[in-house]
This record gives sequence, C-alpha cells and structure tokens, in this order.
Amino acid sequence: MAGAPPEAAIAVFAKAPVAGAVKTRLAAILGADAAASLHAGLVRHALSTAAAARIGPVTLWCQPDTNDPFFARCAREFGVSLAMQQGADLGERMAHAFECAAREGAPLLVIGADCPALTAEHLRTAARALAGHDAVLVPAEDGGYVLVGLARPLREMFEGVAWGSAAVMGQTRERLAAAGASWKELAPLWDVDRPEDYARLQREGLLAEVLS
Repeated sequence: MAGAPPEAAIAVFAKAPVAGAVKTRLAAILGADAAASLHAGLVRHALSTAAAARIGPVTLWCQPDTNDPFFARCAREFGVSLAMQQGADLGERMAHAFECAAREGAPLLVIGADCPALTAEHLRTAARALAGHDAVLVPAEDGGYVLVGLARPLREMFEGVAWGSAAVMGQTRERLAAAGASWKELAPLWDVDRPEDYARLQREGLLAEVLS
C-alpha cells in the first residue's frame, strides 16, 4: 500500500457561474440558466474532490474576481481560501498561481472545474509524482489537460500555448522538454464542455453527483 502523499497545495480555477458567460456550448441544449447551474455544480464537485484529497490547503482562484456571492458560499462550505486570477490569458494566470505557491514553499496542483472524473486519488497520485519530478499532468482526451502540478515554478511552460485548442498538451510537452524539466503523465481523463460530454456525464452516472 502506498504511503501518505506529500504535502501539496491545490488550486481550483473557476469562473463565476453567470448565465450566458459559462458553458456556452452547452447552453444551446440546456439553456443559459441551466448551463450556469451545471457549471456551479462542477465547481462545487471539484472543491469537494480537492478537500477530500487531504494533501494540503485548497484555494479557489476566481474569475473575473472574488466578488460573486457564489464564491463566498463555496469558501464557507468547503473551508477554502479565495484568490483572484491574474493574467492576460490562462497561461499567465496559472503561472501567477504557481509563483504565489512557491512563496509559501509548497508544490501546487492546479485543476479546473470541468472534469468530474478526476478523483481525490488522482490528486494524491499527482502529489506523489512531484516528489520525483518537476511536473505532473493529467491529459484531457480533447488534447488539453485537466491537471497540472509543479514542484517549482516553470513560467516558460505556459508561454505561447494555444489555449483551448487540441494542441495544448503537445505544446506543453515541447516546452517542458525545452526547459530540461522531468515530468510524469497520468492516464487521460475527459472534461465536460460539449453536448456529447453532457451525454457522457449522464451515461456514466455523474450528473446527479455534480448537481447534488
């Protein structure tokens, strides 16, 4: 049996659940309000998973800021800290979070709120990987990734990446290799973004869990 994972902080990146501003591709089949409710459920599910991992402090990194009442409710319910995402694109925002974590002296795992298939055990396994590698990633089936963890900041791995495209994981590997960094990849997972992902969410019995 594997020993307890090393300490690692967890950052959950999430947008405020504003109708019309989140899950826009799902709004076509669900409606804007229902899509926003689904997004809120996914954020809460991600926070629950992060808390259940019990590997370190959890911070909810909010966009566009921390002022939405939903974020305050999450902080109370899950006992997490709130921080505002800062940067011109997703790469800059993640790099900033890693640099903040480095000042606290802890490795960091960053996850989004779109992958209900990600479990607490995935987070523990990722934390263990950082004991022997500079980085750990969980690729997404669509070509991106659903988790990235770093033992130390590597800003260059986030520069010039075509965020939101199928090229993200490949470009990330190139940047890690160019930086001379070692990394471990866990098995790919899927995220919820398109109508077919919503159908899979229902089929795999996760929808009720997300909306509970």
